Amino acid sequence: MKDELIISLMILTMGIGLPLLITTVRGKEEPNMAPVIKQTFNELTVTVIYDNYPAQAGFTTAWGFACVIQGTENTILFDTGGDGAILLANMAKAGIDPEAIDLVVLSHQHWDHTGGIYHVLHTNARVQIFLPQSFSTHFKQDLQRYGAELIEVHDAVEICPGVSSTGDLAGPIREQSLVLQTPKGIIVITGCAHPGIAHIIQWATALFPGDLLLVMGGFHLMNDNEALIRNVVSQFRELGVRYVAASHCTGDRARQMFAQEYQHHYLPVGAGTVITLKELP
Repeated sequence: MKDELIISLMILTMGIGLPLLITTVRGKEEPNMAPVIKQTFNELTVTVIYDNYPAQAGFTTAWGFACVIQGTENTILFDTGGDGAILLANMAKAGIDPEAIDLVVLSHQHWDHTGGIYHVLHTNARVQIFLPQSFSTHFKQDLQRYGAELIEVHDAVEICPGVSSTGDLAGPIREQSLVLQTPKGIIVITGCAHPGIAHIIQWATALFPGDLLLVMGGFHLMNDNEALIRNVVSQFRELGVRYVAASHCTGDRARQMFAQEYQHHYLPVGAGTVITLKELP
């Protein structure tokens, strides 16, 4: 009897120790995701690495978007721009080592957001890649050749403590965005906002009720007329967005209208811009 008990305990212990590989992450339609706010978020930094708008001297601009998030439990690269050589050169200029990247989050399957991933994987294949489940099988298989771990996202899910995906939201192009929970409120980062920037913000606040500190990234308003853009700006105000940092596919007219409305709470970002939590009172 004693021997049988020892054997049973050994089997149980071995079972607990086995690694679990998750390739598809599913949450709930309305996930109960309690805020997880780390004190390290006081050191939160978001660096725009790739953008078609200029900001800092020495950074190359090109159509697309990518940013690096530091100060969370994991260092995150959100999108990779369209040209890997430009991405890595701008990372070097910003003093960010590609091998320090822990997680890569891809917003949607357009070349100007995924084109740089191969250069990243040549340098650092140990990363975890969070991508919408709607990405093509061919693209997923192509990335798996490098040995990186792919994690397919369907519904809203926490990626690391205090950082969550909105889930693979429906739109003209399916897309996920990032939501960062900070002591000052949530930060929403979008790639192109194809599901609609106002819809993404509303969904983010449904997941994490509270103050909307900052919305940044591409808003995909470049082809919209003034009336439509004005309506979006009004929705930002109604939703309580405190700071706006519009870039990439937002368009010049929309950027100007946001700047006029938000004044010193509008951040004119581009390649090389660094946003820190301390600078957002």
